[in-house]
Amino acid sequence: MKPKVNLNPSTSRTWTRLIVSLSMCLSASSAWSQSGVSSAAREPAPIFVLNSLDATISIVDPHSFKELRRVPTGKEPHHLYLTPDEKSLMVANALSDSLTLLDPKTGQVQRVIEHIADPYQLRFSPDMKWFVTAANRLDHIDIFKSTPRAGGGVDLTLAKRVASGKTPSHIYIDSKSKLAYVTMQDSNELIAIDLATQTPRWKVPVGKLPADVFLTPDDKQLMVALTGDSFVEVYDVTGAKPVLTKRIKTGEGAHAFRAWGDKRHVLLSNRVANTISKIDMQTMTVVATYPAPGGPDCMDMLADGKTIVVTSRWARKLTFIDTVTQKVVRQIPLGRSPHGVWTLDHAPRQ
Repeated sequence: MKPKVNLNPSTSRTWTRLIVSLSMCLSASSAWSQSGVSSAAREPAPIFVLNSLDATISIVDPHSFKELRRVPTGKEPHHLYLTPDEKSLMVANALSDSLTLLDPKTGQVQRVIEHIADPYQLRFSPDMKWFVTAANRLDHIDIFKSTPRAGGGVDLTLAKRVASGKTPSHIYIDSKSKLAYVTMQDSNELIAIDLATQTPRWKVPVGKLPADVFLTPDDKQLMVALTGDSFVEVYDVTGAKPVLTKRIKTGEGAHAFRAWGDKRHVLLSNRVANTISKIDMQTMTVVATYPAPGGPDCMDMLADGKTIVVTSRWARKLTFIDTVTQKVVRQIPLGRSPHGVWTLDHAPRQ
């Protein structure tokens, strides 16, 4: 038989309180532990913004909407791109002739690749075999062979330097990794380069001050944003030479594209008009317009599918736009001339 324990009412109440208290503490500890794991698993990646004139990267917390810190880069970082293994965010430092690689989850600098001539714009081919840069001030396009690096990352070997028109600006590569399309903003031209042979396939004149380019998912139609105008030119690129098929009225200073994420719509920033246009790629028409004050430039669509983050270049801010209400919901002060913006928690790129 178990010994009988006699407790007086006072002692009984004390033990009851202790047991309940201990139980609550254990439950809270378990809940905290579980919520901590869940929160960590769901913790969104930071938003990276390049401050071109400060030679820094602003790292922004998407929860608190505060700038956490600034990381030094080379001179004039303008654009950024994820490496093929998705382990490094590559920042192109145009005036320092270098690439800074950061951890896309933490912002920690991993390494710097030197001797990349004037990398203003940059892009990997979908098959990850090629890496292309546009030398904005040196009037050439560099094509590198990209090979996986032991331990992660890539090694770049210059395959060919292609002379271009004046001031090569933005790059787009087709889904089959065959052609790189590049605009020349000061000679008002568009060039297509065969990546396998590193030779130009054609070069044609386009409208005023062409900037960003975007190819429809079927590789058939190429859009060119005219920053010196208020239009997007649409070219049929299925033949031997491109054919202009349409001019879409967007807004003054038509500049940079970003996919909405549904393979049908694409966003375009209108830098002078202070707006963002949503373009239907099936009808090639503007179906929505959002306010974007302060000289909107580069954008990213967040993974929620409804929030645009855009750099307000002249206002030195990062702007958040709710596409449901079509309103600016917040702006975060940053450095001088914020340009490229990127986050790991983005919508699909098509």
